[in-house]
This record gives sequence, C-alpha cells and structure tokens, in this order.
Amino acid sequence: MSMHNKILAAIGCAVALAAAPALAAPEEVTYLLPAPPNTPAFAPWMIAQQKGYYAAENLKVTFVAAKGGVDVAKQIGAGNALIGGAIGDTPIIVRANGVPVKAIAVLGAGSLTMVGVRENEGIRTLGDLKGKTITVMSYTDTTYYALLGNMKSIGMGKTDAEIQAAGPSGVWQVFAGGKAQALAGVPDWIVSASDAGAKIDIIETAGFKSMAQAILASDETIRTKPELLRRLVRATLRGMEDIMNDPKAATATYVAAVPSYRGREASIEQIFNMYRKYVYADQKPLGRIDAARMDGVQKFYVSEGIVSRAAAVNDLFTNQFVVAGAK
Repeated sequence: MSMHNKILAAIGCAVALAAAPALAAPEEVTYLLPAPPNTPAFAPWMIAQQKGYYAAENLKVTFVAAKGGVDVAKQIGAGNALIGGAIGDTPIIVRANGVPVKAIAVLGAGSLTMVGVRENEGIRTLGDLKGKTITVMSYTDTTYYALLGNMKSIGMGKTDAEIQAAGPSGVWQVFAGGKAQALAGVPDWIVSASDAGAKIDIIETAGFKSMAQAILASDETIRTKPELLRRLVRATLRGMEDIMNDPKAATATYVAAVPSYRGREASIEQIFNMYRKYVYADQKPLGRIDAARMDGVQKFYVSEGIVSRAAAVNDLFTNQFVVAGAK
C-alpha cells in the first residue's frame, strides 16, 4: 500500500471511530422488593441479575427490601423508586387510597398462595378445614386475603376455622410442630415445613383467583419511561423462564447468586418445582395480566371491606410491556 493510501486508510479509520456511538453507561435503577432479596420467592430477579439479563439491557439494578408490598407501592407512588415488586392484588389495595401505581407484569398464571395440610388427617378439600387451625403470616397479608377468598368461594366465613397469624417464620413452624392442621402461604413456607419434618399435601384452591407476584410502576413512570420499564420487565421474565425451563440448572444459578443456600440445593429445587407447577405454569405470553381475574379479586376486596371502593380495572394494570400494542 502506498503512503498516500495508508494515510487515507488511517483517516478513514479515525472518521469511522469518531462516528461510532460511545457505549452508554448502564442506567442505574433501584428495584424495591417487599422482603429481603435473598428470599427464594425472588429467584427470578436474582437469576436475571446473576446471568446478566439486566446488564444485557444496559441496566445496573440494585435491589432494596421495603416493608411489604404495600410499602413498595407507596414508595413508588411517591416517586422514591421507579419500580418494585408486590403481589398482583396490591394495586387494588393502594389505588383505593390514592396511590397511583399499576401492575405492569405478573409472574405466572397461578396464585402465589397455597394451602398445605398435614397428611393422614383426612383433609382433602377446603371444606374439611371447618373447625381446624390454619396458620397465616398476618391478618393484613395478601396470602390471608387469598385464604378468605377461597373459603368464601365454598360458603365458609373467616370464623369457620381458627385462623392464626403466626408471623413469617411461625406460619410454617407452628404447622410443622403439629399445632395447626393447615397453613396458607407461599411455596417457600411449604418447603420449610417439609424440611422441618412435616408430611404435607397441597389441596385445591381454584375457587378464588388471587394473583402471583407482580412488577409495579407508577402512572408517571409508565408515561415517561416506557422503554426503561420494558427492558426491566423483559430481563425479569427471562429469569422466571429459566426456572420454568430447567429448575435444576436454575437452582445452580440461584445458589451462585445467593451462596447462603449452598448445601440446600434440594430444597431450592423443590421450591422452584412448586413455583413452576402451581404459580408460573400456563401463562401465555409470560407476564400477561388477566383483566377478568383482576376484576374478580377487586370485587372480593370491596365486598369484604378490605378496600372502601373499586377503581376502574384498567387503572390497576397495563399489559403494554408484555404484549406488543396491548393496553
């Protein structure tokens, strides 16, 4: 190559480099979760972080624990955070109090609340729990409301069983210790009770369609930063999809992300299989929120006086980030 051509080539390279856009620094996002991030229920988020799904969306996500799902919603509504996690039911509770948040995706077509009963006690259906003791985390937790909704669907009221608020550890410890015949709660607690020696059956609770975990954002963020929310939703759903596709491989990824569970891989895989079967399954497309289901849950909340008034259903959620063009 002649000197003249070399100079031209060098100039061409310099121009090309100058024209190439600089890689933007990752966008930093604080993501509120309703409990400590190392809780297995938040595995989709931790797996998405560990496998670089947020990084692939040019995001740097920091997870911070709030004081429950309602607190998450209030913080988001007040503009203290862009995004957070709660139960799909949470917008129903807070919207009635003027907090402007929506669910923008829900992680699964099932309910997060399950009812576990002790084996060999003749309990086959919810109706068999009449007069029995059932543990819940608290009387203000959505898992408690879901239990009441399921009981109401078969004509039972809250006084037809002895429902005991036992706290986040007591909910499974009291049950595992034989002082309750049933527990209502998340899959994590069912497995904790099983690890403590309880022999457990899961009973059918299809009568009341409470919801799975949801991703929440404020009306303002939905309006002003839709592309950011789309990236956050997409990355998080990839973490859930990993659990659905291969619970064993997802367990290895999760334990790498949360090393405190090293040595407890069998329990984590059992939890993942329960989420896969009961919570995540049969959702198409992933993340989609069912308007009729949201409406049904809200009607129950109003009928029970849990919220004072109903909001327009379309004010409670949007599918624009999980279904192209849908609102």
